[in-house]
Amino acid sequence: MHTQFEFTVFPQLETERFILRKGIMDDGQDILRLYSNENVVKYLPLPLFASVEDAIDEINWYEKIFKEQKGLRWVIEEIQTNKVIGTCGYLNYEKEHNRIEIGYDLNPDYWGKGVMQEALSSIIHFAFTSMGINKIEAKIEPENTASIKLLEKLNFSQEGLLRQHEFEKGKYVDLAIFSLLKSEY
Repeated sequence: MHTQFEFTVFPQLETERFILRKGIMDDGQDILRLYSNENVVKYLPLPLFASVEDAIDEINWYEKIFKEQKGLRWVIEEIQTNKVIGTCGYLNYEKEHNRIEIGYDLNPDYWGKGVMQEALSSIIHFAFTSMGINKIEAKIEPENTASIKLLEKLNFSQEGLLRQHEFEKGKYVDLAIFSLLKSEY
């Protein structure tokens, strides 16, 4: 019988170029650098980070969602430099439905270099093989074409459009919903 992931020890994953691991307080400066960049937070429901305290709060939130078994958020550490260059992970884990929502962000210096495809391939494999997930969902603002192209490369299919689904940064935003089923993996 398949043993399902139990949320006891945070899983560390490794790809060819990156270590996906739990965020720690020492990552504060790298997380601040990431989320204080307007291009990174443009499509995220986050304000621009202004201090290391903002970054520490974010790292504490990663710990909280893991403890509550609602999600997992990995920091993406470049093996060559030991720098945290982005994050990726899951939120809104619905165990009874074996469904989870994927999210990710990356330092713009690394855009267009296959980083996120490499990292997400690893966490998608983890979700389907270790967590018993049947469906991974992604909600993307339709203007975020780079993110949509990434999901399409990873074989996600668009299911529809959630009109004015969230109120972010003073306005209602539409979210395109994408998904990948275990049977399509």
